[in-house]
Amino acid sequence: MLAKIYGKEYPIIPRPAFSLGLLTEYKKMGNKIVFNISSDFQLKSLLGEGAYGVVCSAVHKPTGEIVAIKKIVPFDKPLFALRTLREIKILRRFQHENIISIFDIQKPESFEKFNEVYIIQELMQTDLHRVIATQTLTDDHIQYFIYQTLRAIKTLHGSNVIHRDLKPSNILINSNCDLKVCDFGLARIIDSGENGGNEVDKIGMTEYVATRWYRAPEVMLTNAKYSRAMDIWSCGCILGELFLKRPLFPGKDYRHQLLLIFGLIGTPDSSDKSMECIESRRARQYIASLQIYPPVRPLQKAFPGVNPVGVDLLSRMLVFDPRERISADDALAHPYLSTYHVPEDEPAGEPIPPDFFQFDQYKEVLTTKDLKKLLWNEIFHEQAT
Repeated sequence: MLAKIYGKEYPIIPRPAFSLGLLTEYKKMGNKIVFNISSDFQLKSLLGEGAYGVVCSAVHKPTGEIVAIKKIVPFDKPLFALRTLREIKILRRFQHENIISIFDIQKPESFEKFNEVYIIQELMQTDLHRVIATQTLTDDHIQYFIYQTLRAIKTLHGSNVIHRDLKPSNILINSNCDLKVCDFGLARIIDSGENGGNEVDKIGMTEYVATRWYRAPEVMLTNAKYSRAMDIWSCGCILGELFLKRPLFPGKDYRHQLLLIFGLIGTPDSSDKSMECIESRRARQYIASLQIYPPVRPLQKAFPGVNPVGVDLLSRMLVFDPRERISADDALAHPYLSTYHVPEDEPAGEPIPPDFFQFDQYKEVLTTKDLKKLLWNEIFHEQAT
């Protein structure tokens, strides 16, 4: 069965027999916010603001569909333009029930006046961060949310995409419990391979400040190689937060973050094989200087009253050695998700070549004008093909 949204058809997957009692909260539009968009749209309300973007709901008058319009001002900093470029390229690549869809991108009037990007997307009512803070969730809710998240991750990883910024606020939710992963500004393409490729992560740590709580330990400890396991750790942090209704590792700083992690999974020993994943000698010495914690065993002690099968899945996600973490595919087959697991309805994705983000290879020398040209070409790409 297909649902037609904004002129495009999307499959409908079966939903569980429960929902969330969400109230859509709208903020009043302020005079300072100006959307230079087509007259086909009637703005309704402000949904959210970020460092370089504003999201409003709007009615597409010809169809009556309510959509979300994301306004981005990407040219203040090269970082913003790069994030916007990555997000547009990734989202245009996928049509997946659990990955946010782009319906359209507003075509700028001219290159000279091209100072803003308007992405027209499907409207979601809230995000998982707000749901955790305001809703009473059953174990069925948690299973369905984590199943849909992993279903998206499986497709991304099978396509050689690592999200790298999975956290509750980047997981959108509707009142019928449909879930969609969003915000692909930090995504990367990796080489195909069992361990997630060998390309070195050279991104500055400043891009990660806001996501420390969900960051894998190997990424914190070293200039880590890209690995699909990074996303699995983040997914484990989200699952733990769903169980406890609070962040699992709310570190105040780098050191405190590691201590919270080791306080749950144990401090790795210098002779432990898992330490091989930390290539930096200085990082290994730093771990050795920290307080030694034994792992919480059984892990159920840290999650009283939680479904033990769910805790077992969590224990397979929160593994220090990324090589030993469960994959998205295997996590979907875990007994905790058996109610929803349908292998033939969990697409593996099609591998994307590493040069998909070719601009990342020379991003250090790209000027604002270069990035503007790349974004211009990307926006008009669909129209030309």
